[in-house]
Amino acid sequence: MAVKKGIKILGTGSSVPDFEVPNDEFAKILDTNDEWITERTGIKTRRFVQEGETSLTLCEDACKKAISEAGIDKEEIGIVIVGTCTADYITPSMACLLQGSLGLDERTLAFDLNAACSGFVYSLNTAYLLLHGSFKKYALVVGVEVLSRVLDYTDRGSSILFGDGAGACVIELSGEKPFVFEAGSIGGAESLNIPMTYQEKNPFTNKEPDTHKQVVNINGNEVYRFVQDAFPKSAAIVFEQAGITPDEIDYFICHQANLRILMASAKKLKVPFEKFFVNIDKYGNTSAASVAIALDELNKTGTLKRGQKLILAGFGGGLTYGSAYLTW
Repeated sequence: MAVKKGIKILGTGSSVPDFEVPNDEFAKILDTNDEWITERTGIKTRRFVQEGETSLTLCEDACKKAISEAGIDKEEIGIVIVGTCTADYITPSMACLLQGSLGLDERTLAFDLNAACSGFVYSLNTAYLLLHGSFKKYALVVGVEVLSRVLDYTDRGSSILFGDGAGACVIELSGEKPFVFEAGSIGGAESLNIPMTYQEKNPFTNKEPDTHKQVVNINGNEVYRFVQDAFPKSAAIVFEQAGITPDEIDYFICHQANLRILMASAKKLKVPFEKFFVNIDKYGNTSAASVAIALDELNKTGTLKRGQKLILAGFGGGLTYGSAYLTW
């Protein structure tokens, strides 16, 4: 059952690199073209980091915008959670680096959460639960990916899909706002993975360095089938727990995986596709960042109105899925 207090989003922010890579650029290096990519994915272009840009610089920019819009004292932020699978380091976490670079109080609980494309909604729920025991009022929730670092640019099926970016929001608990979350996981690396690689020979075991590349591996058909089962099932549980119907939702802000997946999901939920926000054409699949970027875009364009009912949903590597109901 839902806890009485819910979430109020006080501010949002996002950041994407300036460097744009339209579909025609991929046609120069792969057997593909703009029409083929657009028809199968809905993607027209994406953004890639350049020299000097990192996951941290994207996070910082998005977080500063979110904190500014929230109009809060950053000393009252007690929790920082970053959803990502492409952090700049194995350790320290992006969240710890953010705590330092943003000048947040030392008594800040900071850590990363890796649920791939579900990372932002998982982080949102985790921050919500932790705020119930926090001595500070606010949490900073971030999704960021720099997937351009882990793409196989010889693979037409995967390299065209992904982009870089970050999104963030500042939240607090609210007795006047609902929050219902449902999630699940189907463990296995076969459908979607980015393998860890080890570069040095182990002198104690004589284990040779890995020869495989640390790149995204994805079985698009399997992921498609997974989402078509997992997301509607997850959303249905949220509707039941929240005591609402799909027709009451103003916007579905879902992970921007593939336009066909979003259209099929709308059909399965029997809601007009117009309720599904789409920006995959501009940014590609930004994994954990996509829901946060979409939320910020809806907010900054003035589309969202206070009191509107939202579903935020992520689904991806793990395999993981999660759906959250809240009001703006």
